[in-house]
Amino acid sequence: MDLRTTYLGLKLAHPIIASASPLTSTVEGIRALEAAGAAAVVMPSLFEEQIRAEDTAYAMYTEHGSYSHPEAGSYFPELADYDRGVSGHLNTVRRAVDAVGIPVITSLNAVTPEGWTDYATRLEGAGAAALELNMYFVATDTSASSQDVEARYVDVVRSVKRVVKIPVAVKLSPFFSSTGNFAHKLADAGADGIVLFNRFYQPDFDLATLSVKANLKLSTSHEAGPPLLWIALLAGRIRCSLAATSGVETSDQVIKYLLAGADTVMTASALLRHGPGYMRTLVSGLMVWLEQSGPASVAVVRGLRSMKRLDNAAELLRAQYMNLITEYVPGHLAA
Repeated sequence: MDLRTTYLGLKLAHPIIASASPLTSTVEGIRALEAAGAAAVVMPSLFEEQIRAEDTAYAMYTEHGSYSHPEAGSYFPELADYDRGVSGHLNTVRRAVDAVGIPVITSLNAVTPEGWTDYATRLEGAGAAALELNMYFVATDTSASSQDVEARYVDVVRSVKRVVKIPVAVKLSPFFSSTGNFAHKLADAGADGIVLFNRFYQPDFDLATLSVKANLKLSTSHEAGPPLLWIALLAGRIRCSLAATSGVETSDQVIKYLLAGADTVMTASALLRHGPGYMRTLVSGLMVWLEQSGPASVAVVRGLRSMKRLDNAAELLRAQYMNLITEYVPGHLAA
């Protein structure tokens, strides 16, 4: 049984990766995931805004009131290892890389051109095997066109690729008007991989206080549809790796993503629900299915149901939608 795959040029024992979550934020958590059989891990994003906030707090607590008294120029000595609030995250990356034998992929979410390039080089220097650009950006400016938004992403990819040598993946949201065309633009700009799709954590309202509140919900298998569709449409037709994320609750979703053409499948919610050891369940489920269905390897299965391999591509598109609507019987819709 050959479960091996390649993602961003990295050789992996199998296609299931632990994506960014609290479980991948510590060295202990990453060790536990490796012990449970994770092929690789993606660490939580380094956020530029968080670093700025920490820098502001550091300056406030160490400099407030300094040089206000003739006998004291300042109150605290400079910390020799303080590196603009990023040192702690980089230290965790270094320790994780040294502690495990699987690839440690780092994630970056910046807001300025300097932030993207500066922190990308720092993460590379800390030993990251690859870098995932987590572009969590909502275009709230109504004067910005879709071309403006896409150009912003493309510019970031080009800038980061100019300063790092490690592979770079881009994690996209599902809200682009022409996802396929945009994915090709990112690949042309140098992206080594596309991760489909990011989940925007949408706000909610507290009716008692009328305030905005966070409403974090773990993903379910029902969310696998959009990434499944777009991976099936892109597989074999784009010059970069494809990673699937969202809706991976059981090995069934892993298998479906592979059939669509994904090189790797990422999961976080299932591991948060069931613990790091659930990785074994996902991997063993994949192995059992391969043994029962006949294919000897992941490579044979990958892309069998992609648009490039289907005799009738309409199965993926509008014809299937029309069939669902016209054949629906109230009260008998499959779960």
